[in-house]
Amino acid sequence: MNAPTGRPVWYLLTLHWLSLAGTVLVTTAGISWLFVLPLQMRGHVSNPYVGIVIFLLLPCMFFIGLALIPLGIYLGKNRLRREVQEPVFDRKAAIERLAGFLGLTTLLNVIVGTQITYRAVNYMETPQFCGQSCHVMRPEFVAHQNSPHSQLECVECHVAPGAAGWVASKAAGTRQLFEVLMNSYPRPIPSAMETNRLVSSAVTCENCHWSQKFGAVRLRVINNYAEDEKNTRTQTVLLMMIGGSKFAGIHGAHLGPGIHIRYATDDAKRQTIPWVEYRNTTSGSAEVFLSEGTTQDAVDNLPKHEMQCVDCHNRPTHTFESPERGMNNALARGEISASLPFVKTKGVELLKASYGSRDEASEKLPAALASYYRQNFPDLFANRYWDIEEAARAILAIYDRNVFPDLKVGWGTYPNNLGHTDFPGCFRCHDGSHITKDGKAIVQDCSACHETLAMDEASPQILKTLGIEEHISKVQKK
Repeated sequence: MNAPTGRPVWYLLTLHWLSLAGTVLVTTAGISWLFVLPLQMRGHVSNPYVGIVIFLLLPCMFFIGLALIPLGIYLGKNRLRREVQEPVFDRKAAIERLAGFLGLTTLLNVIVGTQITYRAVNYMETPQFCGQSCHVMRPEFVAHQNSPHSQLECVECHVAPGAAGWVASKAAGTRQLFEVLMNSYPRPIPSAMETNRLVSSAVTCENCHWSQKFGAVRLRVINNYAEDEKNTRTQTVLLMMIGGSKFAGIHGAHLGPGIHIRYATDDAKRQTIPWVEYRNTTSGSAEVFLSEGTTQDAVDNLPKHEMQCVDCHNRPTHTFESPERGMNNALARGEISASLPFVKTKGVELLKASYGSRDEASEKLPAALASYYRQNFPDLFANRYWDIEEAARAILAIYDRNVFPDLKVGWGTYPNNLGHTDFPGCFRCHDGSHITKDGKAIVQDCSACHETLAMDEASPQILKTLGIEEHISKVQKK
């Protein structure tokens, strides 16, 4: 195939070094893309940094090359004019051949470019890219893997629908990238609630969870293991009044039809709430509650927030445990044998110990647990060494998914507002001290949210009555 000058078409690409460089970039990116096509068909790769190369660097190389080729030809136009003045060639046939060549290569470039671009955008929306490519997000990534939403991609909750939401998220990501490159990112990484970058739950959570849905009541069984020699297990059984729609219960009281709740807070994590405004457009009622010792003038300049799902469910996916809760869960799941004497006590103690790094914890924590049983229970240590080793691995796993010393993430760094055992949670407002001018307080009646069917009982009768004791009893190691 010849160019209008009578020379091969590729001759046009040698008119300037930029067009030649662009050809090299396009060819390299295209051939590389063909080699990684199987990975693209799967939509992901096992290594996040390989993914950056495949889904980000190759597309950049490809499109930069495409831009350089016409630029180089344009800059070499003087040489092209000289060549065109040479006699003896069929201009019409040459132009037709050139048009065919450009049409074919454009079609191929569009196919390759769109596929690479689609995969690049898709890859940037995966937990792998968000959580593993950038090490500062490791705490959130680890917590995400250990959550009910572990199969969802980050963008489904953190990016608002539409082009505007996508652009806003990428702008924020670009800013965060520069912070990482300049080593100026905050430690620990603040939550979206702390930085007021929350995406409304009306366009994220409620894609799956309808706030008006009637949830009736739900049975909840909470296992607790005492810090004694036998790690005595007790169970608390609650009947949670979820409610919803026009009915009462937790959801109905806060998000029912016509109900609008606003609150003011004087700290970034929204743990202190001195002012609450309740309005019901259906009944026409409106009330303002102030915490004791707070005046209206003091809260006038504080930021006000409209209550939504995430004000209570602020850690629905990236949930971090307390040492006690982590040990209770591991014992209940049978990851730690409850027959190991004082394992709850010692486990909590080791989890709360200070370690300079995760590597130091992985070295010292298992060794400390083994040393404890070797010194205090030598016979048990000799006969049940493997149970002790397995318990050490489970305790270390609790530490590894909750504590990140290099990022200053420790126990209690990220409050969980659901409930009121580990953090104030519900009691931020329902503490009995938020009162209207006429003396009415925000309700603190336990039965408004749940009925207690058993409280720290060794063998709750209610579970036997319901015939589900065996089904909810957790596995115990022998």
